[in-house]
Amino acid sequence: MRPVSPVPVLSPRPRLSDFFQGVGLLGRAFGLVFRSRRLLLLSTVCAAITAIALVALGVLLYRYAPGVLGSVWTQPESWYGRAGWYTVLILSSLVAWVVGANVVPPLLLTPLQDPLSEATEAECGEADASMSPASFLRGMTTGLLHTLARMALLFLGLLLLLPLNLVPGLGSIAFTVLASLWTMLWMAGEHLAAPMTRHLYPFSQVRRMLRERRALCMGFGAGVYLLLWVPILNTFFLPVAIIGGTLLYRGLRATGDLSAPPDALPTPGKLSRGPDGAK
Repeated sequence: MRPVSPVPVLSPRPRLSDFFQGVGLLGRAFGLVFRSRRLLLLSTVCAAITAIALVALGVLLYRYAPGVLGSVWTQPESWYGRAGWYTVLILSSLVAWVVGANVVPPLLLTPLQDPLSEATEAECGEADASMSPASFLRGMTTGLLHTLARMALLFLGLLLLLPLNLVPGLGSIAFTVLASLWTMLWMAGEHLAAPMTRHLYPFSQVRRMLRERRALCMGFGAGVYLLLWVPILNTFFLPVAIIGGTLLYRGLRATGDLSAPPDALPTPGKLSRGPDGAK
């Protein structure tokens, strides 16, 4: 009996219930990790590095976040003033921790992201082509540059929301909510873009998927975001997000939302030949 394909069966038309299917991609990704020895090995290495990075981020924020906030807002003496100060400290630290978790581990794990995505596609029935050292380095460099560009987009969005903290009362709460929603959407785009970049799709296609299948993508991003807050499991957030993003990409291919990847199309100078070798 042939094993069930891990590729999700998506609805042909966007609908609000796609949000829950997007969240469910994380369950598919976890299941696939334990079905594949290669994915389990790569994910374990990623989890170990991610755990060290997350603990280090927490320690740095605990030691330095109060001083950074105190340099721009002296702690008030009144009890209600201190309550507001600590509220801003906690909320801003939470956002900073999530942002740091989406910046530091991906940079550290850049060499492993493409192998994880390729191994996932192999489990989905895609031919697992071997890579030469030159093409591996080229892919790693391209992936790093694209990751840095997408991170700049994340910081730009957060920078535009930052002035909300200056609004007394609900400003910091509004910043935390909107920054979290922006980060969820960015997470979906980041991990969907990884396999699409490897197949040479332009980023405009990633933006199109985020726009046309927003409920599905938002659900996936929300699932990854929530995974960050689950102790122990959060060390697996990056490999699971990469695997889930690759499954999302394969699902969008299967529904016809995405056409054949550019790297599968024949190049202009590459014409088909007949049986006798003639063009």
